[in-house]
Amino acid sequence: MSLEWLQTRITEEKDRREREARILERLPQALEEVHANLAACIEAYTEAFGPDAAQIRFEESRIVVTVREQRQGSWEETARVEIVIAPKLPGFQVEGAGEPLPVEVGILAGDKLFYKQREKFLSMEDIARRALDRVLFPKLGE
Repeated sequence: MSLEWLQTRITEEKDRREREARILERLPQALEEVHANLAACIEAYTEAFGPDAAQIRFEESRIVVTVREQRQGSWEETARVEIVIAPKLPGFQVEGAGEPLPVEVGILAGDKLFYKQREKFLSMEDIARRALDRVLFPKLGE
């Protein structure tokens, strides 16, 4: 009896598992890359609206962005967004700015990372805009 289909599927599954393990290993680096880009956005925002207008924190498996407005002489939190590692994707999820935004992470030839949502590839600018626009500029709409 020939089990050629089974050997093919076993090989495919081994390849899938190896690829997934490599991606999971790289997720912290991907989150660091996102953090660096979001930090630049927050820096520009706080230059425009004051040093207490926003804050970004990088924790082990998440980025937390807090936005504040000055009301009656004190800074009050108005919004928060978190970007958390989501190993099941594998990738990360943007939470707290409307609908959750899942962002898949993958590896291209040359060991470069790519990001996508559904079937659309995302640039780092796309990720920053989708994560921050609704919390930094909620009254402007999309």
